[in-house]
Amino acid sequence: AWNEIPDLEDNQLVDIHLNNFAGYVNIQQSLLDNKLIMNAGIRLDHHEINGSEWIPQFGLNYLPTQNTTIKGMVSKGFRNPTIREMYMFSTHNPNLKPERLMNYEISLLQSFPEERLSLGVNLFYINGDNMIRVNMVDGKPLNVNTGIVENKGFEISARYQATENFKFTTNYSYLNMFYKIVGVPEHKFYIGGNYSLKHWSLSTGLQYLGNLYTQVSPELVKDNALLWNVRINYSVLSWMNLFLRGENLFGQVYEINAGFPMPKATLFGGIQLHI
Repeated sequence: AWNEIPDLEDNQLVDIHLNNFAGYVNIQQSLLDNKLIMNAGIRLDHHEINGSEWIPQFGLNYLPTQNTTIKGMVSKGFRNPTIREMYMFSTHNPNLKPERLMNYEISLLQSFPEERLSLGVNLFYINGDNMIRVNMVDGKPLNVNTGIVENKGFEISARYQATENFKFTTNYSYLNMFYKIVGVPEHKFYIGGNYSLKHWSLSTGLQYLGNLYTQVSPELVKDNALLWNVRINYSVLSWMNLFLRGENLFGQVYEINAGFPMPKATLFGGIQLHI
């Protein structure tokens, strides 16, 4: 990677090559007349610097009735640091270690076909270490393995098909972070609707972000935002769409990362071609 800067002799950012190989196996088995479905998998990842890592996962789907699904999953998460994080820009750190975490989830999905309604609830717990973040070290920003992450929480969701052309969706999630993470809210709520008629479709939604951590060191900084987004789409032909999209139409002033304000009300328009 390099910068194109006139009259600058040394414009190279990095010149390095790393090998990363992986292979995986997935197995699925149905039991009890397809009411119980088991999924298992394992992946072997080999990195030129960090060596080999086994990454397993296991899940169960149980369908006690035609309209009820209970799911459970245990999985390992793993990520090697990228070339950018290790060798590029002022925050680079060649001594970074891989990120690791364990994820535990259980969920219930229930549908009511006659009422055109479906509901869901999901509980989760995540425990990991060596998460890569940008921290201040000796007065300078540096990519570092910050240690443990421990998150737990729940999500509830609902979908209602009011008419053939009109549907509503809503969801709320709560995240309890023992170790706070930049750019992640504790509360997230969304409600939206979609209407379609012939060549036209309109979708709109409100999203609330509560206790969004924009900075975690040297002190905690939080923000809140209520965002309103709208999208209008017109299908000119089977392979061509015209669209107009508006984001943050309330013009909320908020940040995801401290010191970097997000755009206020923004409009986009364009053409989509399906080839």
